[in-house]
Amino acid sequence: MDTIFALASARGKAGVAVVRISGPQAHAAVASLCALPQDRRAAVRKLVWRGEVLDQVLVIIFAAGHSFTDEAMAELHLHGSLASTAAVSNALIDFGLRIADPGEFTRRALENGKLDLSQVEGLADLIDAETEVQRRQAMGVFSGSLRVKADTIKAHLVRASALVAALIDFSDEELPGDLLKDIMGNIEFACGALAPEIHGVRIAERIRDGFEVAIIGAPNVGKSTLLNVLAGRDAAITSSTAGTTRDVIEVRMDIGGLAVTLLDTAGLRETDDPIEAVGVERARQRAAVADLRLVLVDDNTQDFHRLSPGDLLVRTKADLGAGPAGSLAVSALTGQGVAELIAAVSVELSQRAAGAATATRQRHRVAIEHAWGSLESARTELEHGAARLEIAAEHLRAATRALDSLVGRVDVEDLLDQIFSSFCIGK
Repeated sequence: MDTIFALASARGKAGVAVVRISGPQAHAAVASLCALPQDRRAAVRKLVWRGEVLDQVLVIIFAAGHSFTDEAMAELHLHGSLASTAAVSNALIDFGLRIADPGEFTRRALENGKLDLSQVEGLADLIDAETEVQRRQAMGVFSGSLRVKADTIKAHLVRASALVAALIDFSDEELPGDLLKDIMGNIEFACGALAPEIHGVRIAERIRDGFEVAIIGAPNVGKSTLLNVLAGRDAAITSSTAGTTRDVIEVRMDIGGLAVTLLDTAGLRETDDPIEAVGVERARQRAAVADLRLVLVDDNTQDFHRLSPGDLLVRTKADLGAGPAGSLAVSALTGQGVAELIAAVSVELSQRAAGAATATRQRHRVAIEHAWGSLESARTELEHGAARLEIAAEHLRAATRALDSLVGRVDVEDLLDQIFSSFCIGK
């Protein structure tokens, strides 16, 4: 197996740059540059290659079986200049090491049994986390919560499968207890554990990807102005001319620890302008699929878009007068009510996020739904009695394989390249 290395810290000038090395020649490569320190004990060393001092660094080595990849590893904490990093990298290449592919360190951890597939995905999400809620969710998956849940459910399915096998193989024997009732009880437990995952995985996906909040209303009601105030910058062009906003403008924000994308949309009205008409139609489409809509009204609004459950009615230009009953009053000019609006959005989205599942990805959802469907089929076959026990056993095996796919215990090779391509080189 090749010994690989990569810069594990951010590229560019920095106080410290960390070079990570993994593979059978990791310690030999470091020994060619300096005296090796004790295992997992940091030591200051001068790196010397071909008689030239490259840098004075902090060196840490890890024995095989006691590292992130489970292989012999080393870390070199360099001074973070581009020149130092390049000099050390060139020396390692001269020694015979190669630069790691994206995600190759984590892939080796997976292949060597240090992480399961769900933990790898959790690690990827942890690296990409922008908000506190995303961090907590990713940390839960990285810590193995999905594996623990899958193993708990699987234990009950294994028990059910064993009992079905007993009914098939020893039908002429006297078997203790009501085995069919025991089998059904294990299936019921598994279905009960999967149910909240099926219902909550889409919310968990929204936490990962971010919620979308569409700002909608008639032209000149103050949508773009409100977006700019919430974003703290001029993200959208504002004008007294109706129809200025033609396309959907997106601004990413952190609201209450949740990643939120605000959408400024074209004013909803009938128009003969073909370009504006396209913008209005796009606005309607994006608003329809958004997680939440802020419906803006002012004194000139004759009527307003019908609210969906959870949508917020927002009275703009509140410094000029009172708005409709039950509306939030804001003024982009004075800042009145803006904090209350943000708080209301935070409360609404936080309530939805509270229903998030342990599973966080579409792949997880597909596997869980497959397991659920197989269990329903197994239960149906068992209700038909002994004649269909073998079919029920196959459905139980299918449900178990679906759970195993969550953590990579079955062949998921087709997923790996896609997953690891999103990792940075040094991870």
